[in-house]
Amino acid sequence: MIKKNVRLGDLLVEKGLITNDELMHALSLQKESNFTKKLGEVLIQEGYVTYKEIALELSAQLGIEFIDIYGVELDFKLIGKYPTTALENAEAIPIKEDDEYIYIATSNPLNYDALEALERIVITKPVKLFLALDEDVRNIFQRIDIIQNTKAIAAEVKREISEDGYKSDSDESAVMKLIGLIIQDAIVRNASDIHIEPDAHEVSVRCRVDGLLHEIFVFDLVIYNALASRIKILGNLDISERRKAQDGRFEMEIKNGVYDFRLSTTPTLFGESIVMRILDQQKILLKLNDLGLADENLANFESIIKSPFGIILITGPTGSGKTTTLYAALNEIKSLANKVLTVEDPIEYQLPLVQQVQVNEKVGFSFANALKSFLRQDPDIIMVGEIRDIETLNAAAQASLTGHLVFSTLHTNDAPSAISRMVQMGLEPYLIADSLLAVVAQRLVRKNCIHCTQEYKPHQSLLRQVREYLPENPVFHKGKGCPKCNMTGYSGRIMIVEILQINNKISQAISNNANKFEIATLAQEEGFFTPMLHDGLTKVLAGLIPLEEVLRVTRG
Repeated sequence: MIKKNVRLGDLLVEKGLITNDELMHALSLQKESNFTKKLGEVLIQEGYVTYKEIALELSAQLGIEFIDIYGVELDFKLIGKYPTTALENAEAIPIKEDDEYIYIATSNPLNYDALEALERIVITKPVKLFLALDEDVRNIFQRIDIIQNTKAIAAEVKREISEDGYKSDSDESAVMKLIGLIIQDAIVRNASDIHIEPDAHEVSVRCRVDGLLHEIFVFDLVIYNALASRIKILGNLDISERRKAQDGRFEMEIKNGVYDFRLSTTPTLFGESIVMRILDQQKILLKLNDLGLADENLANFESIIKSPFGIILITGPTGSGKTTTLYAALNEIKSLANKVLTVEDPIEYQLPLVQQVQVNEKVGFSFANALKSFLRQDPDIIMVGEIRDIETLNAAAQASLTGHLVFSTLHTNDAPSAISRMVQMGLEPYLIADSLLAVVAQRLVRKNCIHCTQEYKPHQSLLRQVREYLPENPVFHKGKGCPKCNMTGYSGRIMIVEILQINNKISQAISNNANKFEIATLAQEEGFFTPMLHDGLTKVLAGLIPLEEVLRVTRG
């Protein structure tokens, strides 16, 4: 291996990514750590550069091609030929082999001693190096660990399949034990969904924790059919039908707790993608105080939902917690003294003192049809799971104008956009002005783990986006990663919101067909609207979330 004398700090200064003062500061911090940290780590920690910026500069300087590991098809059998310890020391992953070379991706091409030790193991052919992102290499090592840890149960399932085609109707079968293990692991991780996804060579099992997917199991493809068939039997689906999507439900007791699972299958190139949403009935019985609303937003929202009539819209993308907010609001105002009706698709959770209705498009029972029937049921409060068309929107507006409080959801990026969206759907501006009480736009962001949170410095490009809204010398916090949070640095999620309340002036502007920017500006001047970014930054400065999380879901 040809060694090149590359001084990383000087290279980054030369390229204008850092200043000489920043380099000197980083070198002094490295010295304070007794050189236990690499210079690159310190520069990233101080927010001067990112992993990718360092990797691209090293790639150009060393003449090593940069590669996206996830853009190539990895052969885990090839990776298994080499000692894991040697690979980890070299921070390297073998990506392929041909007649001429062993192709290896590394995140640290300056680690010459470890790479030479790995090269001595691969004595049959010369090594051709590629440069990869540090995070990607670490994720591959995590996947290798997962594969090794699941070998035993995978072998048991394979043996059972080869012996008698697996006992699909037996709760004692190895496949059923595997399903139980997958579900139990997801529940321990506090996951919201489980995804089972086949590809050309294997089956990946991922679970969504705090809004992001994490791979927890990897199995050989031979296990997939048995696994998919048994899950479909649990959900009362047709196991012979693999050409179209199917939906089902099932219930399972896990560690003395009963959980409901909403099951969805859809055909893909290599088989059916299976998603199980975990529904814990206890989790939905939230109070408004549990949502994480700031005091001012909480007081405003509590005041709004106690209005006698009008429409309250909750907006945001899929997975932003809209249903949870709706249920928390209904929990707050439901009582024996009022009648609450909901129409949903599907009904995910059961609420006491609430009459819940399931949409059934097959028989022509849509959201709009349900709403029309509700008005003959003498309700006080109506909740519409989602407004999808003008017919449903118009019915909701008419219900609010005839003395009912209506809750519903829309998919928009911010609160003022909900008004434009209603106009686009076909509702007259004067009807929006007369019926709309408020729009709550929300996102869920990951919270710092309380066990490992520490001060950190965000990258300068992030600070530039929000500097005008920050106090002088702000302090930021972020989870470092510990066993309590599975080394992610995050634990749980919190809501950030913006609430647009409608007063007489804003109502008049809506009637005059004002656009969303005019409405937002007027509402801010009137003190009836504060953008979501400000709520997020308040939680950042309180140490609850890192700055990256806010800018991931809002515009800086």
